[in-house]
Amino acid sequence: MCDEFTAQAEDAHLARRHMNRREFAALSAAGMALVGCSGGVKADGGSDVSEKMVSITTADGVCDAFFVHPAKGTHPGIVMWPDIAGLRDVFKVMARSLAAEGYAVLAVNQYYRSSPAPVMDSFSEYRTPEGQEKIKPMREQLDPEAITRDSKAFVAFLDQQEEVDKQQGIGSNGYCMGGPFTVRAAAAVPSRVKAAASLHGAGLVTDAPDSPHRILDQTQASFLFAIARNDDERQPEQKAELRKAAQAAGRPAEVEVFAADHGWCVPDSPAYDPNAADKAWQEMLALFSGL
Repeated sequence: MCDEFTAQAEDAHLARRHMNRREFAALSAAGMALVGCSGGVKADGGSDVSEKMVSITTADGVCDAFFVHPAKGTHPGIVMWPDIAGLRDVFKVMARSLAAEGYAVLAVNQYYRSSPAPVMDSFSEYRTPEGQEKIKPMREQLDPEAITRDSKAFVAFLDQQEEVDKQQGIGSNGYCMGGPFTVRAAAAVPSRVKAAASLHGAGLVTDAPDSPHRILDQTQASFLFAIARNDDERQPEQKAELRKAAQAAGRPAEVEVFAADHGWCVPDSPAYDPNAADKAWQEMLALFSGL
């Protein structure tokens, strides 16, 4: 729900830091540059992770994505769905961190139908009028059917990689607009996607007949729905509807409202909260440990 409501919360966060959006954008860019030059990330056992950009043929074209995994052994696969600003350096950093925990992570460019990544260099770019105008037609192409087709292609790609343990389930995590995509991935390939984490996901409970909460019974996954407090303020019935839907579908689901605002998990978001982000990260790792 990266709209005017969440923008106001972001401005409040920046005001408490005595910063404006321009200053924050510059700080975020510098931070990502430093991270990018910091050397290899060490995985479990001290092994380096290996990474590369890959091309995945889908029903709609060729998707570019970032694939990172521990250099040795086989590991559960994860499909990572970025937020509304798309695949960029900060999500590569997050993917590397998850790979270092022992996963083969595919961070996808959900906007591949329109442009290769990065569509934007930072979340701050999305908050400009030009950024929102740029994203709008790209976002409109991402209907449920498109995400379902993409999910099948991404899971098939992971299952073709020698670094992925096919004896274990695949996980999915998504941020903001990517939150509901994790549910659609679990419904698209229920025999493989066994865990899905939505971090400040938007549009999980709607009136649509194919709303994400209405298709939980088409999955075989366990879920984490980490909800931002300002999203809960605007849609307080969401948490109860998610719990009710999960119970009716017989799916394990942790539904939690965090003491943080929409965007709190992504380091280049003005709403980033490192303590709450770490809490969500640990809960996500606990979910994925069951793959």
